[in-house]
Amino acid sequence: MDGQMDYRKAGVDINAGDEAVERIKGLARSTFRPEVLQDLGGFGGLFAPNLKRISNPVLVAGCDGVGTKLKIAFAVNRHDTIGIDCVAMCVNDLLVQGAEPLFFLDYLAVGKLEPTQVEEIISGVAEGCRQSGCALLGGETAEMPGFYPPGEYDLAGFAVGIVDRAKIVDGSAIREGDQIIGLASSGLHSNGYSLVRRVLLEDSNLKITDFQAAFGLTLAEELLKPTTIYVRPVLDLLRHCRVNGMAHITGGGLIGNLPRILPRGLSALLHADTWPVPSVFRLIADLGAVSSDEMFRVFNMGIGYVLVIPEDEAIDAVKHFTGFGQKAYLIGKVINGDKQVIIN
Repeated sequence: MDGQMDYRKAGVDINAGDEAVERIKGLARSTFRPEVLQDLGGFGGLFAPNLKRISNPVLVAGCDGVGTKLKIAFAVNRHDTIGIDCVAMCVNDLLVQGAEPLFFLDYLAVGKLEPTQVEEIISGVAEGCRQSGCALLGGETAEMPGFYPPGEYDLAGFAVGIVDRAKIVDGSAIREGDQIIGLASSGLHSNGYSLVRRVLLEDSNLKITDFQAAFGLTLAEELLKPTTIYVRPVLDLLRHCRVNGMAHITGGGLIGNLPRILPRGLSALLHADTWPVPSVFRLIADLGAVSSDEMFRVFNMGIGYVLVIPEDEAIDAVKHFTGFGQKAYLIGKVINGDKQVIIN
């Protein structure tokens, strides 16, 4: 009877959900490692880690999301890179402690499930997993009518990694005189977008599709640049170089994240002229009259990941990253102090 109520009339399309799952199965398979025991579709993902290669294994877990960067994806209806951001925010955090990412799970909630949009989003998640060498082991796609505006969604992720207990990097080995190496970011990464949108799109009335000569792209293309994943070059460095501490430079910038790994009695002295600051940060600062202190508290300012290396190994470490095609800079050193970051 036409008048009967069903789930689809209430806003949830089970057939569309089934189609979305079929579309993303191949994407997930492209990320599988030998430890994955089954295809997508089970109630839980099965992963059998090879513990023989690690004498005292410790699991490291983390979760994160993409934040209001999603608003940029909605504005231009482009969803193929936002998943890379989601993976990056999680696996870079695991990496800080020296962990190798093993697997990743995503949570995608939509107002109305469109299989092609879901496929586009998960294609980015799969690409992030491939870049970091971890398996897309499973996830959840939830259709929630009335909860999100048409075309909008939220995306979050959860990652698990592994490290030998003896090789955990926690900052306790950092000493005065250690050198600080900064790895270049691709731009804004996934932080500060509430301020970005306020300054550039609301107060300055820039059009998101306009070409910006300052960085040779449309504003949307610049703002949607995916977060750099540092896993492969950093894991390789850890095999033959002493690394006393690492930090993922996310919300809070260098000022907020670097002190998290500094032992009591030590500070970081950074020289702001030792690395190039991408043009997008200067545009935000100029148009929004945002102070330098606030810029460094909110954004990565061109440095997405930091390593603290003994002085005698720092130059070789920079050369190592250059060999991987990752721009790296000697940006400062560890000094006596009270867990502060001094930028001059």
